[in-house]
Amino acid sequence: MHILIINGPNLNLLGKREPEIYGKVSFDEHLKNLVQQFPNIQLDYFQSNHEGALIDKLQAADGIYNGIVLNPGAYAHTSIAIADCIRAISVPVVEVHLSDISKRENYRRRSYTAEACASCITGKGMKGYDEAIQFLTSFH
Repeated sequence: MHILIINGPNLNLLGKREPEIYGKVSFDEHLKNLVQQFPNIQLDYFQSNHEGALIDKLQAADGIYNGIVLNPGAYAHTSIAIADCIRAISVPVVEVHLSDISKRENYRRRSYTAEACASCITGKGMKGYDEAIQFLTSFH
């Protein structure tokens, strides 16, 4: 099984950015844990702060990966373009948010991208990535 993890804007700052909300662990640190936890799954990782780069990566993943774990960051609340892209590809996508977006600011409570995904996991911190990979393994 081959899974792509995509992180959106500002998620390169995990571990430093608002640790009271997002935790003190960088994603690179957690990725090492994921690789150990899922030794039979090939995990690839991509991060960008640019909407078009995220769309390009999603499009390029179609037919290559068995599943995608996507944390679109703030683009979840604004990007119809990313939502349309998710709908256009055949790879199942699971959205992850570290915080519980339903308990955040009003503008963060709706995720346009989640509406296009197979599932959405929120409020579980880094463990949300683990759950998303587990969910995707149920497709195969």
